[in-house]
Amino acid sequence: MKAELLQRFDRLLAEVLAELPEDIRERLEETPVIADDRPSRQVMRATGAEDPRELCGLYTGVPLISRSIEALARLPDTIHVYREGVICATARRGPLTDEALKRQIRIVVLHEIGHHFGFGEAELRRLGYE
Repeated sequence: MKAELLQRFDRLLAEVLAELPEDIRERLEETPVIADDRPSRQVMRATGAEDPRELCGLYTGVPLISRSIEALARLPDTIHVYREGVICATARRGPLTDEALKRQIRIVVLHEIGHHFGFGEAELRRLGYE
């Protein structure tokens, strides 16, 4: 991926995160949002994805609604945003403008945040975060 596109992507991701409502940002303070170029082979196997360009994001962790006091010792939750998948999804819909790319990044971030809060795929699809 070209350095210019990576910088543009990361700038737009930072804007999306900064524009989240304050209460959501506060709840995500302990859940890092990590931008990777593409998912690892391990993630590809675990998700069943055949092409890294078909995976735009991934939430790993225990959703807030599923946590209990007995499960305090656990790995931290993370949200991964995969640049290549987001860029390909955006390009399939039309020109790769900042507005279009930012819209797709927002959808992916909100989708993964939804998983963090316990929403399933059907609920996220109904809300338009797919």
